[in-house]
Amino acid sequence: MSEAPESPQPQQAPRTVTPGSQASFGTYGGRPVSFVRRGTRLQGRRQAAWEEHAERWAVEVPRHIANTSVHPDYVFDAEAEFGRKAPLIVEIGSGLGDAVCHAAEQNPDTDFLAVEVYTPGLANTLIKINSRGLSNVRVVEANAPEVLATMLPEGSVAELWVFFPDPWHKSRHHKRRLIQPAFAGLAARSLKPGGLWRIATDWSNYAVHVREVLAGSKEFENLHEGERSGEDSPLTQVWESGVESVVGGAPVKEGRAPVSTEHTGPNEGVDELGGWAPRFDGRILTSFENKAHDAGRLIFDLCYRRRDGENLHRRS
Repeated sequence: MSEAPESPQPQQAPRTVTPGSQASFGTYGGRPVSFVRRGTRLQGRRQAAWEEHAERWAVEVPRHIANTSVHPDYVFDAEAEFGRKAPLIVEIGSGLGDAVCHAAEQNPDTDFLAVEVYTPGLANTLIKINSRGLSNVRVVEANAPEVLATMLPEGSVAELWVFFPDPWHKSRHHKRRLIQPAFAGLAARSLKPGGLWRIATDWSNYAVHVREVLAGSKEFENLHEGERSGEDSPLTQVWESGVESVVGGAPVKEGRAPVSTEHTGPNEGVDELGGWAPRFDGRILTSFENKAHDAGRLIFDLCYRRRDGENLHRRS
């Protein structure tokens, strides 16, 4: 008896790629995304916090294929969400929520949006929001470029914070760094004229990268142009100390390349450009930053202001 022929398998419909779905393929706008999603599973207190508080404090956005994507038709209405009209500060990569929740506590007249792709971190943020009785913080699980490109209304953000983004140390991974010329354009779109972009990193190579990217932008001006240069520059101090050739404070093993190869970038001896901001006192000292200090690394702060139309015209 001959076997019946197998039924043909149904063909899957091709997945539509839109500005809101490209993160599901590891790219956004044809560029690699800047993150690798760690675990999304919630357990214990985090699971309980998500079940109890997400409906109240987590912004529910329409997705398009990827669970970190934002549908390009969705626009965030901060006034409706917070029930008032107030300055909006957006933190990209909010981690466990330490910085944003501390700032919200200290600034009750300001609203905060925490953007993160790490679900357990968002759950931790919900725990902090609830335990501190905060009403001026919302969280969103989303790919940052999509948030800045379409989700946030143009010129709606008073300040944008990017603290300690993934440095993507290896040269072949530099294209995955969050702060790139295209991202700077999205940041400028979302910030109001005169709005501030605050950045911090504990790796000199990324700090130099950011300084170069923003120096090439007509839409931003460095509020500390030329400051902390020469011997006063943290970059000069890092080059002199060689601290970034050790990892976590441990010396590099003899005969082996340091894990942090290329972290410091080209050592030019003395940083004559400067442009480093003083430490932003509105940023709480987190465990992450403390670990950098314990390893002997220095923190690089930068602060840029979104130019208004008149200044843009003058510079161009």
